[in-house]
Amino acid sequence: MITRRTLLQTSGALGAAALLPRTAFARTTDTVRLGWGRGGLPLIAKQRGEFEKSLAAKDIKVEWVGPFPNHAPSLQAVVGGSADFGFWGSTTPALAAILAGSPLVFVNFNIYKPRSTAIIVKKDSGIDGVADLKGKSIAVNRSGLGEFLLIAALEKHGLSRDDVTVVYLNPSDAAPAFGQGKVDAWSMWTPAVDIAREQFDAKDIFFEGTDLDFLIDYSSLVTTRDFATENADLVRATIDAYHAEGAWISQNVAEAETIAQGAGQYSDAVRDHLIGYNRQNEFYEADDAAFLTEFQRAADWLSDREILPGRINVADHVVRV
Repeated sequence: MITRRTLLQTSGALGAAALLPRTAFARTTDTVRLGWGRGGLPLIAKQRGEFEKSLAAKDIKVEWVGPFPNHAPSLQAVVGGSADFGFWGSTTPALAAILAGSPLVFVNFNIYKPRSTAIIVKKDSGIDGVADLKGKSIAVNRSGLGEFLLIAALEKHGLSRDDVTVVYLNPSDAAPAFGQGKVDAWSMWTPAVDIAREQFDAKDIFFEGTDLDFLIDYSSLVTTRDFATENADLVRATIDAYHAEGAWISQNVAEAETIAQGAGQYSDAVRDHLIGYNRQNEFYEADDAAFLTEFQRAADWLSDREILPGRINVADHVVRV
């Protein structure tokens, strides 16, 4: 886990040659097209309206593209040209897309605490811990939070991937599959995992915030390399507006979770559970040397376990504006 002490100790550890230089301020458009989903930072920014006001003061118009069920289709929209930014999703599918040849770059990172992705099972399943998953089926999203958490959990409890059946499903398909008993477990993030926990009388057998030894995945703001370099001032303004939104969320947790509840259409009990996390946002610039050291460690971990299809030097794929 990255701490202030870690940041101080590792500052400057990565050479400037490993990073893309800051670009001169430029703008080729007055409109930014932002991906969004049913939760998280972009949803709150979209619903509150203050984000758009702050960019309007800089003569930047905002268009919201979505909603996306997870990060992969958000990234496809960026690569395909229908969006300029993804929706602050998982770094893992972004790395997978880059390895596949997509011209994507990271321009900012966010760590929200506590992390609440979890592996859940039904309380009457007879599964009381990760070790009991042997021979069972688990739904995950490919190359995303669900998959890496499952692999970490299996490894920590002495099981291999071959000991279980991994079923790749998008969240919209995984929820009914879990509810109908077509899979024995589901590895999923907030709020879907919290909704399923209540709806299907489920329980955690592995919780990211307490059971994962170190962070393997982060939230990231992703765009294309050309867009970042050709629209540096617009990208910087977008990042700053998101930072302000993240600070508001950290200071107004109950109100933020109530806004998210309106979009997610879940119960007050789920909302109150999420409020109880008291989630806080911490942002990191794309060229933060200490952060990139931790990010590289995570990428190597994912590559070693074949969650990512190859090795990648993350510092080659960041742009600081």
